[in-house]
Amino acid sequence: MKAAQFFHIVEMRTKIISMGTFFCASIYALSQTGSVKPVNAVVMGLATLFIDMGTTGFNTFFDYWRGVDNALYTKEQDKVLVHQAVSPIMAFLVSLALFALAALLGLYLACLTSWNLILVGGVCMLVGFFYTGGPLPISRTPFGEVFAGFFLGTMLFLITLYVQGVTPSVKHVVVTVPFLLMIGMILSVNNGCDLVGDKASGRKTLAILLGSDKAFGLIAVEGLGAYAISFLLVILGYHPSTLAFCLVPSLVLYSKALIEVKKAGLDAEHKSVHMQFASKSYLHFCLAFIAAYALSIGFSAPAS
Repeated sequence: MKAAQFFHIVEMRTKIISMGTFFCASIYALSQTGSVKPVNAVVMGLATLFIDMGTTGFNTFFDYWRGVDNALYTKEQDKVLVHQAVSPIMAFLVSLALFALAALLGLYLACLTSWNLILVGGVCMLVGFFYTGGPLPISRTPFGEVFAGFFLGTMLFLITLYVQGVTPSVKHVVVTVPFLLMIGMILSVNNGCDLVGDKASGRKTLAILLGSDKAFGLIAVEGLGAYAISFLLVILGYHPSTLAFCLVPSLVLYSKALIEVKKAGLDAEHKSVHMQFASKSYLHFCLAFIAAYALSIGFSAPAS
């Protein structure tokens, strides 16, 4: 297996999601505590990356094994198990190795913080595996967007705060809602484009239940809803005012790109382009969040 094939199996381009949440939570934690625990941050970042890579690797394996990814419906050339005859067993073993590395890092992080982290991390890994594994994969149900948004948005954000010494509260949970919605939007784009193939393989995703037209409406509601809630949280004092200004350019980009998605339609032929739109939208959202807090922290720092 070549390096390029490995990166396709774990879909490195999609790590924007977990890493975006991690960095946003890290700078938010800095705004709350005034300092950063660098060792905790590095270990947490690597553990997050390895869990995400392993989860995607298992997803690649099980989607091929169950016939969801196949030559008839899967048009993406980076699906190397389908188009390049890469051994599915290699994808499975790579995913196991990545989970093992994440587990070791999790143990070390628990030593630095609290042993309770082992239970939380274990649950996250189980969800990652059973997203496409097991007798009833989460990805085959209408709850895929919710699980992905909750664990890659809310849970990851809160765990990152915890390892930086911030005790999660209701306020912090509320702050994660836009991240949950944006990540749900990414999954909605993916499932909307895969609607025909997923339906043929027996899946019951939310996109299938809604139909192609309403599936696009869900994408719009999730994305625009994330921005609306973010602006509301600024008004309520949950975020600094700088966030409102920083989010405007990314909102404009998202709205323009959303119109293009509507024109092109949700289908397998346009999936690569639409997934770029979804990933870039989350990247822009996270960059705006980070920039807003960096400005806020800089403005509030005492003069030397």
